[in-house]
Amino acid sequence: MPIKWILHWQPNPGTTVNSQILSEVSQCAESINGVKEGRWKSTLSFYKAMAREQTIANDFPRDFVGISLAEQPNKYFLVIRGQRLVVEAESSIQMIMEKLQSYKTRVALNFEGNQYQLGDFQLRVGKVVPMHSESLRGIVMEQKEFFFETSQGPSALCSLTLDGVSTHFIMGKITSNHGEFFDLWQEALLKRSLPGHFVHIEPNFAEYGLADQYSLQHTAVQYASITAQMIATSQSVQATRN
Repeated sequence: MPIKWILHWQPNPGTTVNSQILSEVSQCAESINGVKEGRWKSTLSFYKAMAREQTIANDFPRDFVGISLAEQPNKYFLVIRGQRLVVEAESSIQMIMEKLQSYKTRVALNFEGNQYQLGDFQLRVGKVVPMHSESLRGIVMEQKEFFFETSQGPSALCSLTLDGVSTHFIMGKITSNHGEFFDLWQEALLKRSLPGHFVHIEPNFAEYGLADQYSLQHTAVQYASITAQMIATSQSVQATRN
């Protein structure tokens, strides 16, 4: 399965995310030869236990994150960050939880936007908004590499255009988001002098019992992680204002 990195927009001190930044980032993807392929949407919900008896509450997680990914809408991923667990279930688990009234949704967020193809790379740029609302809470970017086999092992081919100059390169096996592709993407963003930058803090997948072979469970853990980071950043900004 292709490796994916999920990043979120970190505003500069004293600034916040807004629709103009989202528009600029989307335009940036198109300016470096990105071909718009359509729309994408994933959802994330925070659940809180409804158990009233303390003995029951001690036996089950007090809260967890549920995630529905665009690639696999018939699956639902449960990420229990406290116990470092990630579980893959059928999407019907949401209806079961609702009928049992075991957990209640506290907050539900949509991640949605445009998808672009750049050679053998795929970018998704999207907004983070509460379900049934257009109040912008954040901006995310998914970066996915599609690998092909070479004599040196898995690689990815890309062609980017920056300032009218096309750059073609083959990337070897990638272990972080600091490859040539990401450097060129960052360079294109810097030229727009936006008040912030994309941040990627990779979770410790081994803590969740996940193997090196990338899977959708890795993606779910990343979404849970960046959402926690965005909330922490937002709370920090609010505290500073107060």
